[in-house]
Amino acid sequence: MDNDPLVYLNGIMTPLSEAKISVLDRGFIFGDGIYEVIPIYERKPFRPTQHLARLFRGLNSIGIDNPYTEQEWLGLVEKVIRADPADDQLVYMQVTRGVAKRTHAFPNIELTPTVFIMSNPLTLPSAQARANGVACVTMEDKRWLHCEIKSISLLGNVLAAQNAAENDAIESIQFRDGFLTEGSASNVWIVKNDVLLGPPKDNLILEGIRYGLIEELCAADNIAFQARRISRDEVFAADEVLLSSASKEVLPVTSIDNQTIGNGKPGPIYQKLYKAYQKAKFA
Repeated sequence: MDNDPLVYLNGIMTPLSEAKISVLDRGFIFGDGIYEVIPIYERKPFRPTQHLARLFRGLNSIGIDNPYTEQEWLGLVEKVIRADPADDQLVYMQVTRGVAKRTHAFPNIELTPTVFIMSNPLTLPSAQARANGVACVTMEDKRWLHCEIKSISLLGNVLAAQNAAENDAIESIQFRDGFLTEGSASNVWIVKNDVLLGPPKDNLILEGIRYGLIEELCAADNIAFQARRISRDEVFAADEVLLSSASKEVLPVTSIDNQTIGNGKPGPIYQKLYKAYQKAKFA
């Protein structure tokens, strides 16, 4: 491979081209595992404690023993960061239940979790996307009812992302029973009358690490915030719609299903949150 970065797999650093797992790994067979993604700015992890806490919650929720302490995880992440020359990265971490004979129920033997960590360049939205806003499309949320678990079983999210790609959009904004949930890989926010609104933190969305961060930024900048059910009509009538994720940070949406949102330009709440986000990255 022209680009063959070092990755971590089950105790060793190895070239990506040589990283191998068993075909009986339950992550490969069933999607039986948890993942996490940590953004790296100037070679430093951003909010690593919060990311690892979510990883640990996910492992506990599906009964996978956490193989490392927080400090051990941070040490492994640091190894992967050092192996990549880029200053800004996205570190991907995945833990599966391990290797066992194929059967749906958990095996009645002690398994060794499979641990994989790699890094990719962090590519942020362009200046043009930030200046003009981005387009999204909508779709019905037909995923399972444990979206709060950051599971590697991501077929529903893959199909949502493909729906966006096929419609020349940056993201699919999903609705369940007429109420906003989230994107394929983003939390979704609306602004109405200077109030930032987000869906409640329940089993219908993955609580992005930026969810807590945005709450903090709102409190610090005197931006009114409310978490509640948000109807489809409210989304289209919003003054602003925003996306947040590790790779998007905070991103303005100015068109949904070819309908203009607000005045068709990134709004003042987005501008405040984006500016505050940039400060928080290096605080």
